[in-house]
Amino acid sequence: MGRTPRVLSGGQPDERLHILEVLGNAIVGGMESYVRNLAANLSADEFKVSLVCPFESALTDSLRAAGRDVYIAPLRDDPPWRSIELICTLVRETGVDLIHAHLMNAHTVAAIAGRLSGTPVVATLHGMSLQPQEISVARTTGSHTIVVCREAWSQALAVGLPFDSVSLVPNGIDLSVYHPLSAEPTEFRQSIGVGPTDRLVGFVGRLAWEKGPDKFIKAAEFVLQQRPEVHFAVIGTGSMERNLLTFVRQHGLGSRIHMVGLARDPSRIYPALDLLLHTSRADAMPLTILEAMASGVPVVAIGVGGIPEIVAAGETGILVGTAEWPGIVSEYPGDWEGVAHAALALLDQPDRLRAMAEASVKRAQSHYDIRQSAVLTAQIFRQLVRTRQDKARLHSVP
Repeated sequence: MGRTPRVLSGGQPDERLHILEVLGNAIVGGMESYVRNLAANLSADEFKVSLVCPFESALTDSLRAAGRDVYIAPLRDDPPWRSIELICTLVRETGVDLIHAHLMNAHTVAAIAGRLSGTPVVATLHGMSLQPQEISVARTTGSHTIVVCREAWSQALAVGLPFDSVSLVPNGIDLSVYHPLSAEPTEFRQSIGVGPTDRLVGFVGRLAWEKGPDKFIKAAEFVLQQRPEVHFAVIGTGSMERNLLTFVRQHGLGSRIHMVGLARDPSRIYPALDLLLHTSRADAMPLTILEAMASGVPVVAIGVGGIPEIVAAGETGILVGTAEWPGIVSEYPGDWEGVAHAALALLDQPDRLRAMAEASVKRAQSHYDIRQSAVLTAQIFRQLVRTRQDKARLHSVP
């Protein structure tokens, strides 16, 4: 399938690489934030970014507002033909040079369309492990795999994906948005009735089983038995929200556990927190932890997936279940009890909390700038497009 030459409004040829991002979901979540940040940080002089999403949402509105072309198509693990056809048509009619997929349903449709159209395909896997279908799709179609944590990288190689078709690119965040001075701390505190000197501990994330918000509530309840003056804020929405709210009300915890709901701009919340508890059951490299660190918020986290790669244990926070906190965490490895005990220990050590806050900012600035991730991803895009062009030239020689 031939590439259609593109022209700019002035009639000049558009030499930029055209990247088609295919998203398997379109909610307000970590993957979606990753794609939006990546698109914003790829050089506009070198890359044009368009997107395919499975439905209209606040995300698609924001992408169009940023000047992106957004197309809607049903995306399933067994993709309908019309979705494959749409992507092939976009390749032909808009000169797509590379397809970049996110989540298994998007990877499947992108890989099929890529093989049919002769277009390179990259799939970024945002989880801490690979699903059998993701492995099969990559093997069968030859798509390139980007993983965000070393656990997924080692698994990809262990199951036989070629070394040169797997890249490790850690997540990054926009440090101009997430920093300790991104908001006045009292702004959020006043909105939930928390005083400027009260201790405030937060959970930020989707209220879904894999993210462990129920573990956060259990840890909060435990802490409140010993420190009844502490406040907790749950920022997010999801399938577990109603059950969590019912539990908080039934146990009389509403004055201390504040169910905030969805936050459109979490950068204005982090500076109000003294501590973040991350209680996920499964995670790779959660943006929540990176955002908190960049904002100067220490983290107590269950050490699943790539989280031990992010949190410098004892320096920027506490890892439960993977690193010992003498006499405390080792007694409750890997679950909410360990989180609760570590939180209590840190709340009793304000000087240590402050030192961790400073170390968190430095670590985020050194290792998790979205611009670094964008540079690495752009290098992969260029190499794959170059390889495709070299092969095309080779086949065109008589």
